[in-house]
Amino acid sequence: MKKVFISLLVLSVLGMFTPAFAGTHGKNGKVSGRSVGAAALSLLIWPGIGQAVNDQGFEKNATHAILGLTGIFRIWSCYDAFVDRQGGVWHNRI
Repeated sequence: MKKVFISLLVLSVLGMFTPAFAGTHGKNGKVSGRSVGAAALSLLIWPGIGQAVNDQGFEKNATHAILGLTGIFRIWSCYDAFVDRQGGVWHNRI
C-alpha cells in the first residue's frame, strides 16, 4: 500500500509540469481586471468558469471543466484565464 501511495505521489508531482510541455501555441491576451477575476474563479471554484468569463467559446469552456476533475489542471486553467490566452493544442482551442 505504501509503494502504491508513493508511486501515485511521484506521478502527480511529475504531472504538474505536463501543461508546460504540452506544446501549446496559444497567444496571450492582455491582463485586465476581468482576466484576474476569471483566474480567481478558475482556481477557487472550477476550471472553465474563468474561460467562460473571458468569452473563450463552448469547446474551450467544456474542455477546461472536464479536465478540471484533475487537481493539477486548476493551476493551468487559472494561468490560462489570467493572461486571457486565445488558442491551444486541441483544435487550437484548449
